Amino acid sequence: MNAAQALSLPRRQLLAYGALGLPLAMAALPVYVHVPRLYADAAGMSLGLLGGLLLAARLVDAVIDPLLGGWSDRTANRQRLILLALPCLALGMLALLHPPASAAPLWLFGSMLVTYFGFSLASVAYQAWGAELGRDAGERTRLTASREGFGLLGVVLAAALPGLLSNDLAQGLSGLAQIFPLLLLVLAVWTLSGSPQALARTPASGSLLGDLRGVLAEQRFRRLLAVFVVNGIAAALPATLVLFYVADVLQAEAWSGAFLALYFVSGVAFLPLWVTLARRYGRVRSWIASMLVAIGSFAWAWGLGVGDVGPFAVVCLLSGAALGADLTLPAALLADIAEYRARAGDAKDRAGGGEVVAVTDARPAQAGAYFGWWNLVAKLNLALAAGLALPLLESVGYRPGVAATATGLAAVYCLLPLLFKTVAALLAWRWRNTLEVC
Repeated sequence: MNAAQALSLPRRQLLAYGALGLPLAMAALPVYVHVPRLYADAAGMSLGLLGGLLLAARLVDAVIDPLLGGWSDRTANRQRLILLALPCLALGMLALLHPPASAAPLWLFGSMLVTYFGFSLASVAYQAWGAELGRDAGERTRLTASREGFGLLGVVLAAALPGLLSNDLAQGLSGLAQIFPLLLLVLAVWTLSGSPQALARTPASGSLLGDLRGVLAEQRFRRLLAVFVVNGIAAALPATLVLFYVADVLQAEAWSGAFLALYFVSGVAFLPLWVTLARRYGRVRSWIASMLVAIGSFAWAWGLGVGDVGPFAVVCLLSGAALGADLTLPAALLADIAEYRARAGDAKDRAGGGEVVAVTDARPAQAGAYFGWWNLVAKLNLALAAGLALPLLESVGYRPGVAATATGLAAVYCLLPLLFKTVAALLAWRWRNTLEVC
């Protein structure tokens, strides 16, 4: 190990890198959680039409992520792509959270595409840049934890601010959209000016589609992606339906903001525990432990009913704790896979040139492609949750605001995530010895 590697990144640089995760996560919460309820109530859109539009917009968004990742790999400075993306994100949020009185379906679809482009380009470039900053597995885990910790704080703000700004959801989200651009500007400046310097890398120059296929052909990556898919569906279903569940199963709509805040505060609070457990027992086993915690929380939620505010707070606490692991550990595993491939490729290139050396400073030349595929899968999970869960609720007779129809809602909210989490845990256990490479 050389001197550069022996020095851990200072805390101020870890915090600076993570800061941009806060506004990015602030944008994600209303887009994925509040928008279905906002357009159903304020614009009067049917659940079937709303689910179809959300599915279509999210599919378009997901498909371009690998292409954005490949573009990022071919750009010498990923920070410039972040600067390009942020104005699109700010303008898209302003439009999305102000539904018009007429032509709401067209407005929703167009504003989501603008928002998604800015969010996706910024996220892929930001994540790939973070993979390049970490010099070993522990450092990559801490960088990821910083980014996701700030992200959880951003989600807490996004969950709490609408209720603090107004008792009306639409007005509260409007206020959030107006605050968002300034916060985005301040924290982006902090991240771009205070983060550590990445080691020099050579931009990718091969075929874009060939590089994307090559990344997807790696067995270890495909296995990690499979676990991430199943686990992600389990998380996306309740994220889409939680506001409906609180309003019509618990009949405690006034507590919605508090429940969301508790969920995400729990995620932040338990992050250090997951980092410690990952260091001691490995990230895959720690991730499986978090899935078991989530399974227990969904089983507990199935037995709840009207007025069970306290018990559901326990559900939020436990599932929030599991969320911290879901956000940190698989992304850190992915960064390791990208680094491992880069080291192996660099060693092969040097050996081919007659130079036999230990490669210690290689940086992932295809990190953008990895995170592009990764984000595509994450968004497909959310698209499936909105595009399948909402029409499914409609098919079982659920109608928002009608408590007598809430039994089907409770089943979809509790039992489907429990099933998917169980499958994800079994897959992760089966492949536990191959997913961790560093």
